[in-house]
Formats: sequence, structure tokens, C-alpha cells
Amino acid sequence: MSDKHMSTQFDAELSGVSTRELEMGGVVESQVARAVYALTQFSSEVAAEVLATEARVNATEGEIDRDLSTIIARRQPTARDLRLLIAISKTIANLERVGDEAARIARTVQRLVNSGVSSRMRLPVNDLAYESELAVAQLRKALDAFARLDVDRAVEVLKADDLIDQEFEGLLRKLITFMMEDPRTISSSIDLVFVAKAIERVGDHAKNLAEQIIYIVKGTDVRHSSVGTVETMVR
Repeated sequence: MSDKHMSTQFDAELSGVSTRELEMGGVVESQVARAVYALTQFSSEVAAEVLATEARVNATEGEIDRDLSTIIARRQPTARDLRLLIAISKTIANLERVGDEAARIARTVQRLVNSGVSSRMRLPVNDLAYESELAVAQLRKALDAFARLDVDRAVEVLKADDLIDQEFEGLLRKLITFMMEDPRTISSSIDLVFVAKAIERVGDHAKNLAEQIIYIVKGTDVRHSSVGTVETMVR
């Protein structure tokens, strides 16, 4: 078999796992959005759909991971190709955890509905929806940056991470106020604290994806660096 043919096959394999990773990203992005929609509508049915998707996400992660192991064993890639495969492995693990957070929100919705909480109860679910929009937008931007291996766009994701953290802190203060003003909301408010934290973690996973893009392109691990330091590194 010619070297050119081997190279063409390898490129096709790399493209294949990259495409499936992005498809997995699209699924978990939708999963988070649907989980928060289930919360705002207090819909057990939509929550059940989100939970059903979890098995699909887990299976996809396992399939891609096995394919990555096969490619590395057969092709023995080096330099940027190896970095890409390692980054994809870490990325699908992060995406699987995003799916876990969506499932956690869905289970919380089911618990709230089963306990008799309804949309008529005064709870800041719309604030949670806004936090979710920020996190999903971050995830979408990170996946787009991965598809293009766009370092500048990856840095944008890192720079915007503080917005989600600030929203989480604001929600936490608001939920504490709700519990102090009306003790009847304590149980449901605590549930919503965990939902807010799950959404914040989605933003953290988007940040992790962005860091992997920089690793692929620049060969530099920026996981524990400030945004200012990262910007200097990638110039």
C-alpha cells in the first residue's frame, strides 16, 4: 500500500472521529437546552426525553474512545495529529459530563413535579434559563472553534467564562433570599441551587474544550493559566 494511500486513509479516520465528536456535541447542547426547558415548563415528559438521551451520549463516547485507541495503535501518530486525537479523547469526556449535568437537571425537574411544585410557585426559573443560555452559547462557540481549530474563538470562550460564574453567584444570592423570605421554598430552592451549579459546570466544560483547541494548534497546555497569559501565549 502506498504512503499516499495510507495518508489518505489516516486523514479520513481523523475526519471521521472529529465529525462524530462534533455530532456528540450537538446532542449534548440540545440536551442541556431541553433540560432547562423542562424546568421552566415543569414538564416531566421533556425531562424523561432528556434522560433517555443520556444512554445515547454514553454509548457514543464509548464508541469514539474505542476508535481513537484503534487509530493510535495502528497509525502511531505524532506531533499535531497525536495532539488532535488526545484532545478529542478529553473533549468527548467533557461532553459526556455535560450530558450528565443535563440529566441531573432533568431528574431535579421530575423530583420537583412529583413533590407538587408547579410553575405558579414563585421561583427564579427564568434566571436559570438565562444562565443556561449563556452556558449553551459558550458550548456552541467552543464546538464551532473546535470544528475550525480557531484559536482566537477559543480565547473568546475563555474570556467569557466569568459571565456564567457571575450569573451563578447572583442566582445563589437570590435563592438564599427566597428561602429567608418564605421557608416553604427551602426544599425547592436547594434543588435549584444544584441546577444552577450544573449549568455553571456546563460553562466549565465549554472552557475545557476551548483549552484543548489551543493545545492542538499551539502544543501548549493552558489549563491553569490566566486569560491574559493565554492571550500572550497564542500570539
